[in-house]
Amino acid sequence: MNNPLAAWQRRQFLQQTSMGLGTAALATLLGGDTAQAAGGLPGLPHLAPKAKRVILLLQSGAPSHVDLFDYKPLLAERRGEEIPESIHKGQKLSTMTSSAGKPCLGAIAPFHQYGESGAWVSDYLPHLTEIVDDVCFVRSMKTEAVNHAPAMTFLLTGAEPPGRPSMGAWVSYGLGSDNDNLPTYCVMTSRDKEGTCGQLFYDFYWGSGFLPSKYQGVKFRGGGDPVLYLSNPPGLSRDVRRDLLDGLAELNRQKFDAVGDPEIQTRIAQYEMAFRMQTSMPELVDFSKEPAHIIDMYGPQVHEKGTYAHNCLIARRLAERGVKFIQLMHSGWDQHRNLPTQLIEQCRDTDQPSVALVKDLKQRGLLDETLVIWGGEFGRTPFGQGDINNPKQHGRDHHPYCFTIWMAGGGVKRGLTWGETDEYGYNIVKDQVHIHDLQATVMHLLGIDHERLTFKFQGRHFRLTDVHGHVVHDLLT
Repeated sequence: MNNPLAAWQRRQFLQQTSMGLGTAALATLLGGDTAQAAGGLPGLPHLAPKAKRVILLLQSGAPSHVDLFDYKPLLAERRGEEIPESIHKGQKLSTMTSSAGKPCLGAIAPFHQYGESGAWVSDYLPHLTEIVDDVCFVRSMKTEAVNHAPAMTFLLTGAEPPGRPSMGAWVSYGLGSDNDNLPTYCVMTSRDKEGTCGQLFYDFYWGSGFLPSKYQGVKFRGGGDPVLYLSNPPGLSRDVRRDLLDGLAELNRQKFDAVGDPEIQTRIAQYEMAFRMQTSMPELVDFSKEPAHIIDMYGPQVHEKGTYAHNCLIARRLAERGVKFIQLMHSGWDQHRNLPTQLIEQCRDTDQPSVALVKDLKQRGLLDETLVIWGGEFGRTPFGQGDINNPKQHGRDHHPYCFTIWMAGGGVKRGLTWGETDEYGYNIVKDQVHIHDLQATVMHLLGIDHERLTFKFQGRHFRLTDVHGHVVHDLLT
């Protein structure tokens, strides 16, 4: 490679050949310059972790807390009556209902209490009732944004505007990887069968922001090959691919020595990860060795690629292979005008697979070291939107002032219901948990002090929780 002409000839060959073989397309697919971290930062974890990994089951569009988890009989008793101003206090709402009436609207389905914990759960979630004593319900979540994208961005990055690193990127940056053959941070998306919800899954929901790009999430496709361009094209053997990547790596190393851009090292690692994923990905998505009773547990959609059930089973398989941060996002919960018809469909799509995932992790001895979190970006208003006397065409608006999530495993208390809202389910009256508090608590369970994991950017040391957040120790074992 000391001969400039030889170097130029080899470079030209690799550039032309690699473009023909799709390596450039692979780079785009894996997030530009995404690769898994080789190792975590020195000194981390800061404390003994209770969880080795996180699985986020994000319900995009915002599930209704008053219809599913936070039982408020007063709403049914006063159906159609205006929620008093002393309760709503003129608080900010979306423009869809900010100047409209606020008629009380009771839960769409009956509630009952279950388990030794006596947790209230809607009849729309029959599978969840089977694990309430393994679950920690937090009914006092609070966020800031009243619209979907800012609220989801706030939940995942700690800030409403796009551009900050996502939670999974921070974890990948701080703790590194437990698996050499799969990305540290994996993302899967799905949608309701009817396609009723227009919520979009933006790349910045799993982006690395100002962190090196190798820490951003790798999104699996919902159809066809989960990751494009991993398979060698016809006529190209694995040995030839190996030689090609070795030559490309040498060129990239020379470029790095010349300019010192760390993204060049990311690019080298990305290609190496892709090469290893040629064998790890087909095995990951092959369900043929899963016992029939496990397949059945996840429900009838488990074999349909791109469904929530399919993604839940892949999440379990990722967890047992040491992937540290797994993010599922399922849209369809934004029920402004179709609550009576769509809420039950969303519950049917997600209830059984979510519960199956928890049960599956538990029976494999993985739940105690895996933190599972189910929830949306905010809740929905206790008052109705639209004509509440129309049996099929009414719903609820966005509600950031209180909502419910549930968590299981990974160091959180079992059979606990935390926090209280007022009798209308409008405001928190006890034990508020802000989004930044949730983020701080997740980091703590992974062994990270959220105030100490920082990254200097444009003269300031940033962190996931910005300058906020407190660990909610009462939720933890």
